[in-house]
Amino acid sequence: MSRRTQRRDFLKTSAAAAAGYWVYGGVSPKESRAANEKLQIACVGVGGKGSSDTDQAGGVGQIVALCDVDEEILNSKAGKFPDAKKYADFRKMLTEMGDKIDAVVVSTPDHTHAPAAVMAMKMKKHVYCQKPLTHSVHEARVMRETAAKMGVCTQCGNQGTAHDKLREAVEVVQSGGIGKVTEAHIWTNRPVWPQAPGITARPKETQEVPKYLAWDLWLGPAPERPFHHGNDPKKKRGTYHDFNWRGWWDFGTGALGDMGCHTANLPFMALKLQYPTSFVGESGELNPETYPAWGKVTYEFPARGDMPPCKVTWYEGRKDGKLVHPPEELQAKVLKQGAKGLPGSGSIMVGDKGILFSPSDYGGSYVLLPEDKFKDYKVPEKTLPRNGGDDPGMKREWAEAIKQNKPSVALSNFAYSGLLTEFILLGNVAIRAQGKKLDWDGEGFKITNNADAQKFLQREYRKGWTL
Repeated sequence: MSRRTQRRDFLKTSAAAAAGYWVYGGVSPKESRAANEKLQIACVGVGGKGSSDTDQAGGVGQIVALCDVDEEILNSKAGKFPDAKKYADFRKMLTEMGDKIDAVVVSTPDHTHAPAAVMAMKMKKHVYCQKPLTHSVHEARVMRETAAKMGVCTQCGNQGTAHDKLREAVEVVQSGGIGKVTEAHIWTNRPVWPQAPGITARPKETQEVPKYLAWDLWLGPAPERPFHHGNDPKKKRGTYHDFNWRGWWDFGTGALGDMGCHTANLPFMALKLQYPTSFVGESGELNPETYPAWGKVTYEFPARGDMPPCKVTWYEGRKDGKLVHPPEELQAKVLKQGAKGLPGSGSIMVGDKGILFSPSDYGGSYVLLPEDKFKDYKVPEKTLPRNGGDDPGMKREWAEAIKQNKPSVALSNFAYSGLLTEFILLGNVAIRAQGKKLDWDGEGFKITNNADAQKFLQREYRKGWTL
């Protein structure tokens, strides 16, 4: 059997697992943890979103190690977990604490997600990783493959997955509630960072690195550059660290990465999407350093079982001062009379029997339209377990998967969320291809009609950093 054939067979197994959501194939289970045995958890990135992720992980296990490149943030969080060992470098933490750790939570900026998570999984550690799972499409594929190969329990931090209404909406669509769906529309008001459109180049000057910040470790696998805090000496909204990284190609994933794994989650799951056959993007002015001020990406998906081919369109940012949104005629079908416009984020699925409209970042609410047609509609029988625990519920579900040694118990496990992340980040590839339609061989991991665009699927790592 050729290596390509082996890879295709493996990916079919992973894709089947993702399509079934609660079925996980190809892995021999290890022994389940005892119900009264506490998980030993290490947390990488404990500021910002990592702060709440660490606290919530502490509710399902014992925090034995904390890692952050910012010593002030690290010490502050250590005040709540005084028995945890402190580190600035996750590589050192995993090497030294390997046999004392069962699971790892990764809540760093996007560019460091995959190096930390893959290293942990290769050591057979269970992983919870913030959205988007990765910085590149290639990393998302590696994350999914590694999780399956190592048989670990995983969960992505797109907390809308825990909402009972999202799971109910999935059941509505998959039971045929709105008929055959041939188009979906997803939008966000991001970007909200200064690079779009205000900053298009790196600062040329070098500023002194604060003593409490390990700048080289913050850069991680990204290309080296001098520290720069701009006009904010406390750096909380500085040039790069610790928020504005989202708008730089080297560190963040733009509006798609910031919100796509949230807002696209409902339609991606409900429509059983996997690999698009093609995608094309348009955007505001592009430059080599920062994401554009607006963008639009259109994906084409093939038929899936009894579901017909489907077109999915993503909208982000502002063009000429106006939010980039779905067509006005579609908006008119979902907005109540007198409404001023669509909410900041949301999704619409259009079927031949009706429309499902979710006016939510996370897919946590929905309405079936036209309302008079669906006033007597009864939701289908449950096919998905309920969580209802929002962000803490995601950690509890992950911990339960670990205890049962059933990766499928965590609904946003990497078999599913890896595919979701690939789909999302292909949008950034489309934007960089500047209007050229790209044909995609998902199983073969290849853009078949544009060799130049293939380079946008992955990135080079700085020396000392690997997957």
